[in-house]
Amino acid sequence: MWFHHCNDEACCPGERNPTDVAGRKRGRLTIDLHCHALIPAVEGLVAGTPQKAAEPAMGLASMGEASIAHNNASMLPTAGPRLTRIEQRLADMDAMGVDVQVISPSPNQYYYWADLDLARKIVAVQNESIAALCAAHPDRLAGFGNVALQHPELACEQLEHAITVLGLKGVEISTSVNGLELDDPSLTPFWAKAESLGALVFIHPFGTTLGERTASHYLVNTIGQPLETTIALSRLIFGGVLEAHPKLKIVAAHGGGYLPTYLGRSDHAHAVRPEAAVNTKQKPSEQLKRIWFDSVVFDPMALRHLIERVGASQVVVGTDYPFDMGHYDIHSLVDATTGLSDEERAAILGGNAAALIGWPT
Repeated sequence: MWFHHCNDEACCPGERNPTDVAGRKRGRLTIDLHCHALIPAVEGLVAGTPQKAAEPAMGLASMGEASIAHNNASMLPTAGPRLTRIEQRLADMDAMGVDVQVISPSPNQYYYWADLDLARKIVAVQNESIAALCAAHPDRLAGFGNVALQHPELACEQLEHAITVLGLKGVEISTSVNGLELDDPSLTPFWAKAESLGALVFIHPFGTTLGERTASHYLVNTIGQPLETTIALSRLIFGGVLEAHPKLKIVAAHGGGYLPTYLGRSDHAHAVRPEAAVNTKQKPSEQLKRIWFDSVVFDPMALRHLIERVGASQVVVGTDYPFDMGHYDIHSLVDATTGLSDEERAAILGGNAAALIGWPT
């Protein structure tokens, strides 16, 4: 099964394998900017389509039998209730020490294959559901919506509606769209609209484009997801999107992938290869400091390096809740990262995200 969701208490008991994390430290506002919710009503819209029917075979080809079996036996029964049940979510937030979650769609529900009419319905249900969830718990939840990037004109309409009507803080998008890279000219109106609205764009991959090379050992996620983010950010930088839209607010999942770690090579290419500089005058390292990055890097040394590259002002905490590749003990991660002042720790835990989404502090 490619992805499991449930509404049946017997199927996915919420108390199974409770999140094992540290409690919150009072007095430090903590905002989780990377966490997901699944909207069951969307599955009713896509049920019976050939693309939905093809998902099990696609999942098997992309990650292999062992990963599918583990997902069905362990990961998904644990994640399922947390994706759909607000009581479980709030309890886990308390356990993790999270005051506020900015929830985004589960990436398996991008559904970029949908035609215009279906895409309009999918996004409407998703975004209205997330907005309703946030409205029911305004002191604990804010939201990112979805947009149908395969239909750029519609995506612009959906983005504006999400921000100006539904009160969402931004949208989540994948790292490519049906083979189109994020610097494709057809997406220019979307970037312009996001910039003009001041909307956050959270870039989060779903799967990879690497095929059989990552189809075992869970490499599709372990290295594939960060690599997808690396490619997407590199396209935005070298493709001139960030330079053309300097007020864009982009948040990169998984600490921006591998780009911050090997940034010197990008700067070197920009300096010595004319085709790398044809769309942008600014060095990649300069542009990277205008992006925000989540803390899902798992280790204090990696977080320390990310902060050294982009500054503490550009880092926000994220958990990737409720999946097993998430990192839930965010307080210990930030506390163990050396060289930070109390003010910088507070900014990373919540202050930076609060400023981005307009949350009161």
